[in-house]
Amino acid sequence: MTVALWCILIAIFLPFLCTGVAKISGGYRLRDNHDPRDFLDSLEGLGRRANAAQLNSFEIFPAFAAAVIVAHLAGNAELVTINVLSVLFITSRLLYIICYLADWHILRSLVWFVGLGLIVSLFVVSA
Repeated sequence: MTVALWCILIAIFLPFLCTGVAKISGGYRLRDNHDPRDFLDSLEGLGRRANAAQLNSFEIFPAFAAAVIVAHLAGNAELVTINVLSVLFITSRLLYIICYLADWHILRSLVWFVGLGLIVSLFVVSA
């Protein structure tokens, strides 16, 4: 399995990292589990930002996974290029989550655009 495919697996778990931060910062208790979405919607501050980062991570995942799979199937790009772009995407997502949690909104948006650019790059190198 390639590094890029492992990056898809990592990207699957990034939203759950954010969920953990949201729940811990919000004082989550097991009894809150009967309606976790309501609990997450009620959060403020760090917990609310962590939940928003979770939702964004779920939203961007399909595009990234598709880009990596297309890059592999097309066979036009060097494997090292696909791997590097994928690792850079995961790095951008980690930076995005950090920026979201720290409430650095302008930097967060810039990092988000970098991640989107990396997804587009995976398609471009596959053409």
